[in-house]
Amino acid sequence: MSEPFRIAGVKRKLDSYVFHVEQRHVTDGTVSFDRDVVVHPGAVAVLAIRDDGAVGMLRQYRATFDDVNWELPAGTRDVTAEAPEATAARELEEEMGVRAGTIRELFRYMNSRGWTDQTTIVYEATDLEFVERSLQGPEEDRSVVHWLSIDQLRDLVDSGVLMESSTLMALLWYLPRVGA
Repeated sequence: MSEPFRIAGVKRKLDSYVFHVEQRHVTDGTVSFDRDVVVHPGAVAVLAIRDDGAVGMLRQYRATFDDVNWELPAGTRDVTAEAPEATAARELEEEMGVRAGTIRELFRYMNSRGWTDQTTIVYEATDLEFVERSLQGPEEDRSVVHWLSIDQLRDLVDSGVLMESSTLMALLWYLPRVGA
């Protein structure tokens, strides 16, 4: 059996304000190849649940797809040394105008393991207190907050229009737990 693959060299190809792209030279001593990898600090998403079971969602424009999408409040972990739980709490307050009394990690996932090292941590937020939103940027400024009932969430999932992965996974986690 050959040696395990290892990264033998890295060449920086592109820098962005949030991520960078590097070409990684990989070898096991007999086979060598290069892979371009997007290096990303990671992200968080928050499933905010009111006492009545309604979940906070946003309708927000995304330039990537040139469309308005249903999504949970979320954000990139782009503040140096900020704990992921703190990022989740900050994003929830900024985007939804909600402060959570309780926030807990539900799961983590790899966004697209074939081309980026980005992982997203999905949190559940409960014991909510409503505060002023602190919107950051033009997309958030035009976003609209919705609180969807369990029936509305089920209909949204069943409709097939949800394509944002954090939102879809979180709702598929949540709905069976509330009997929907």
